[in-house]
Amino acid sequence: MKRFITTIQNIWKIKELRERILFTIGILAVYRLASYVTLPGVDPDAVAAASAASAGDAQNLFDFINLFTGGAFSLASVMALGIMPYITASIIVQLLGFAVPYFQRLQQKEGESGRKKIGQITRLLTLAITLVQGGGYLTYVKSQGYIAEGMPEAVFWISNIVILSAGTIFAMWLGEKITDRGIGNGISLLITVGIVASLPQALAAELGLKAGALFTFILELVVFFFIVMVTVAIVQAVRKIPIQFAKRSVGRGAAALPMAGARDYIPLKVNAAGVMPIIFAQALMFLPATIGGTLASGNGGTPPDWVLALSNPFSLPSSILAFLLVVIFTYVYTALLVNPTQYADYLKRQNAFIPGIKPGKPTADFIDSVTTRITLPGSIFLGLIAILPAFASMAGINQSFALFFGGTSLLIIVAVILDTLDQVESHLLMRRYDGLVKDGRIQGRSRMQGIGAPM
Repeated sequence: MKRFITTIQNIWKIKELRERILFTIGILAVYRLASYVTLPGVDPDAVAAASAASAGDAQNLFDFINLFTGGAFSLASVMALGIMPYITASIIVQLLGFAVPYFQRLQQKEGESGRKKIGQITRLLTLAITLVQGGGYLTYVKSQGYIAEGMPEAVFWISNIVILSAGTIFAMWLGEKITDRGIGNGISLLITVGIVASLPQALAAELGLKAGALFTFILELVVFFFIVMVTVAIVQAVRKIPIQFAKRSVGRGAAALPMAGARDYIPLKVNAAGVMPIIFAQALMFLPATIGGTLASGNGGTPPDWVLALSNPFSLPSSILAFLLVVIFTYVYTALLVNPTQYADYLKRQNAFIPGIKPGKPTADFIDSVTTRITLPGSIFLGLIAILPAFASMAGINQSFALFFGGTSLLIIVAVILDTLDQVESHLLMRRYDGLVKDGRIQGRSRMQGIGAPM
């Protein structure tokens, strides 16, 4: 405990780090305050009544959206769409980088100018997505009966689509400012703060349910802590493939001295796909709800039972389907990210090799086989993480708290916290202070770069 307090004091002594942390906290506070500003023309009393009636209930996939926006979605806030349109646009651009040669050139060959062009394209695509999603969200608001009486419908639609778009652009700007002048990745921190904002309420609801069984509540917290620790271990887990550089000479002519080949390794992450497979799987899980709405309109307003089961993220059929989709998408996304041929070419250019493996195609085949083997436990882990909230709900845990036992929320929180702590660690070590961990650097992104960075 004493060492932890000393580390906090060292963080506060570094002026640049202190200013970055305070700036980040200030921007996050502005983002959270904006989440409580209601759209014009919306009846706040109707929204408050609906929120109170659905407190602790998470029976549909709209609750996942509400989780990522920190409750702004259910509050009909100006930040109701949050940063999610930007995330969607980023995913689309990233996928285009795998399939479209133009985007491949921007990402791989044009350096800083290419990244700036990709950023501009992402922003424009974000605006287009926001305009479309804004119209859909206002349709949802109208269906819930949130529109105040006397509000002209045309004015409501036009003004609020503009306001929702401005809210998303403002959130995107706040995230970029955190990245430039704060600590951590701004966009990721905005999502994390939105997720964590609902945690105290979920804990209070769970404690209220377990008021007569305090031991059960403590046991749930212990299990939750264990799940978080396992998630941290898997997120940081890597398979190190040793490589060796060929011997080379130091000096010129007769004075040249032979130098032994240096040793290094290729770090292949067990969870190379990160949170993306769960995001893709959850996006597909919206289809049953859409189909259900279409079938219900022609069936007296009641969708079939199988549609209701798949639309409920806590049901057994939905969990099984989600698990299979996550495993499949993990293999697909890992295949897109990890290119064994590029690794083999890079090693050949650097005059390096894997001991016991011939350069060229045998090296690529070896890396491919290793990646395939380590992806299996990684995909199973992601699948289990995706459906853990359903098991937590079946065990009697309040559904709003059960959402934190796994899924996208847990992976995002763990990854963002590790990345932010890694940046704080870097500032401390640069100024010869002890880091946040006793045995050296946190195994975050900077530790994982190694030989695979240029890939």
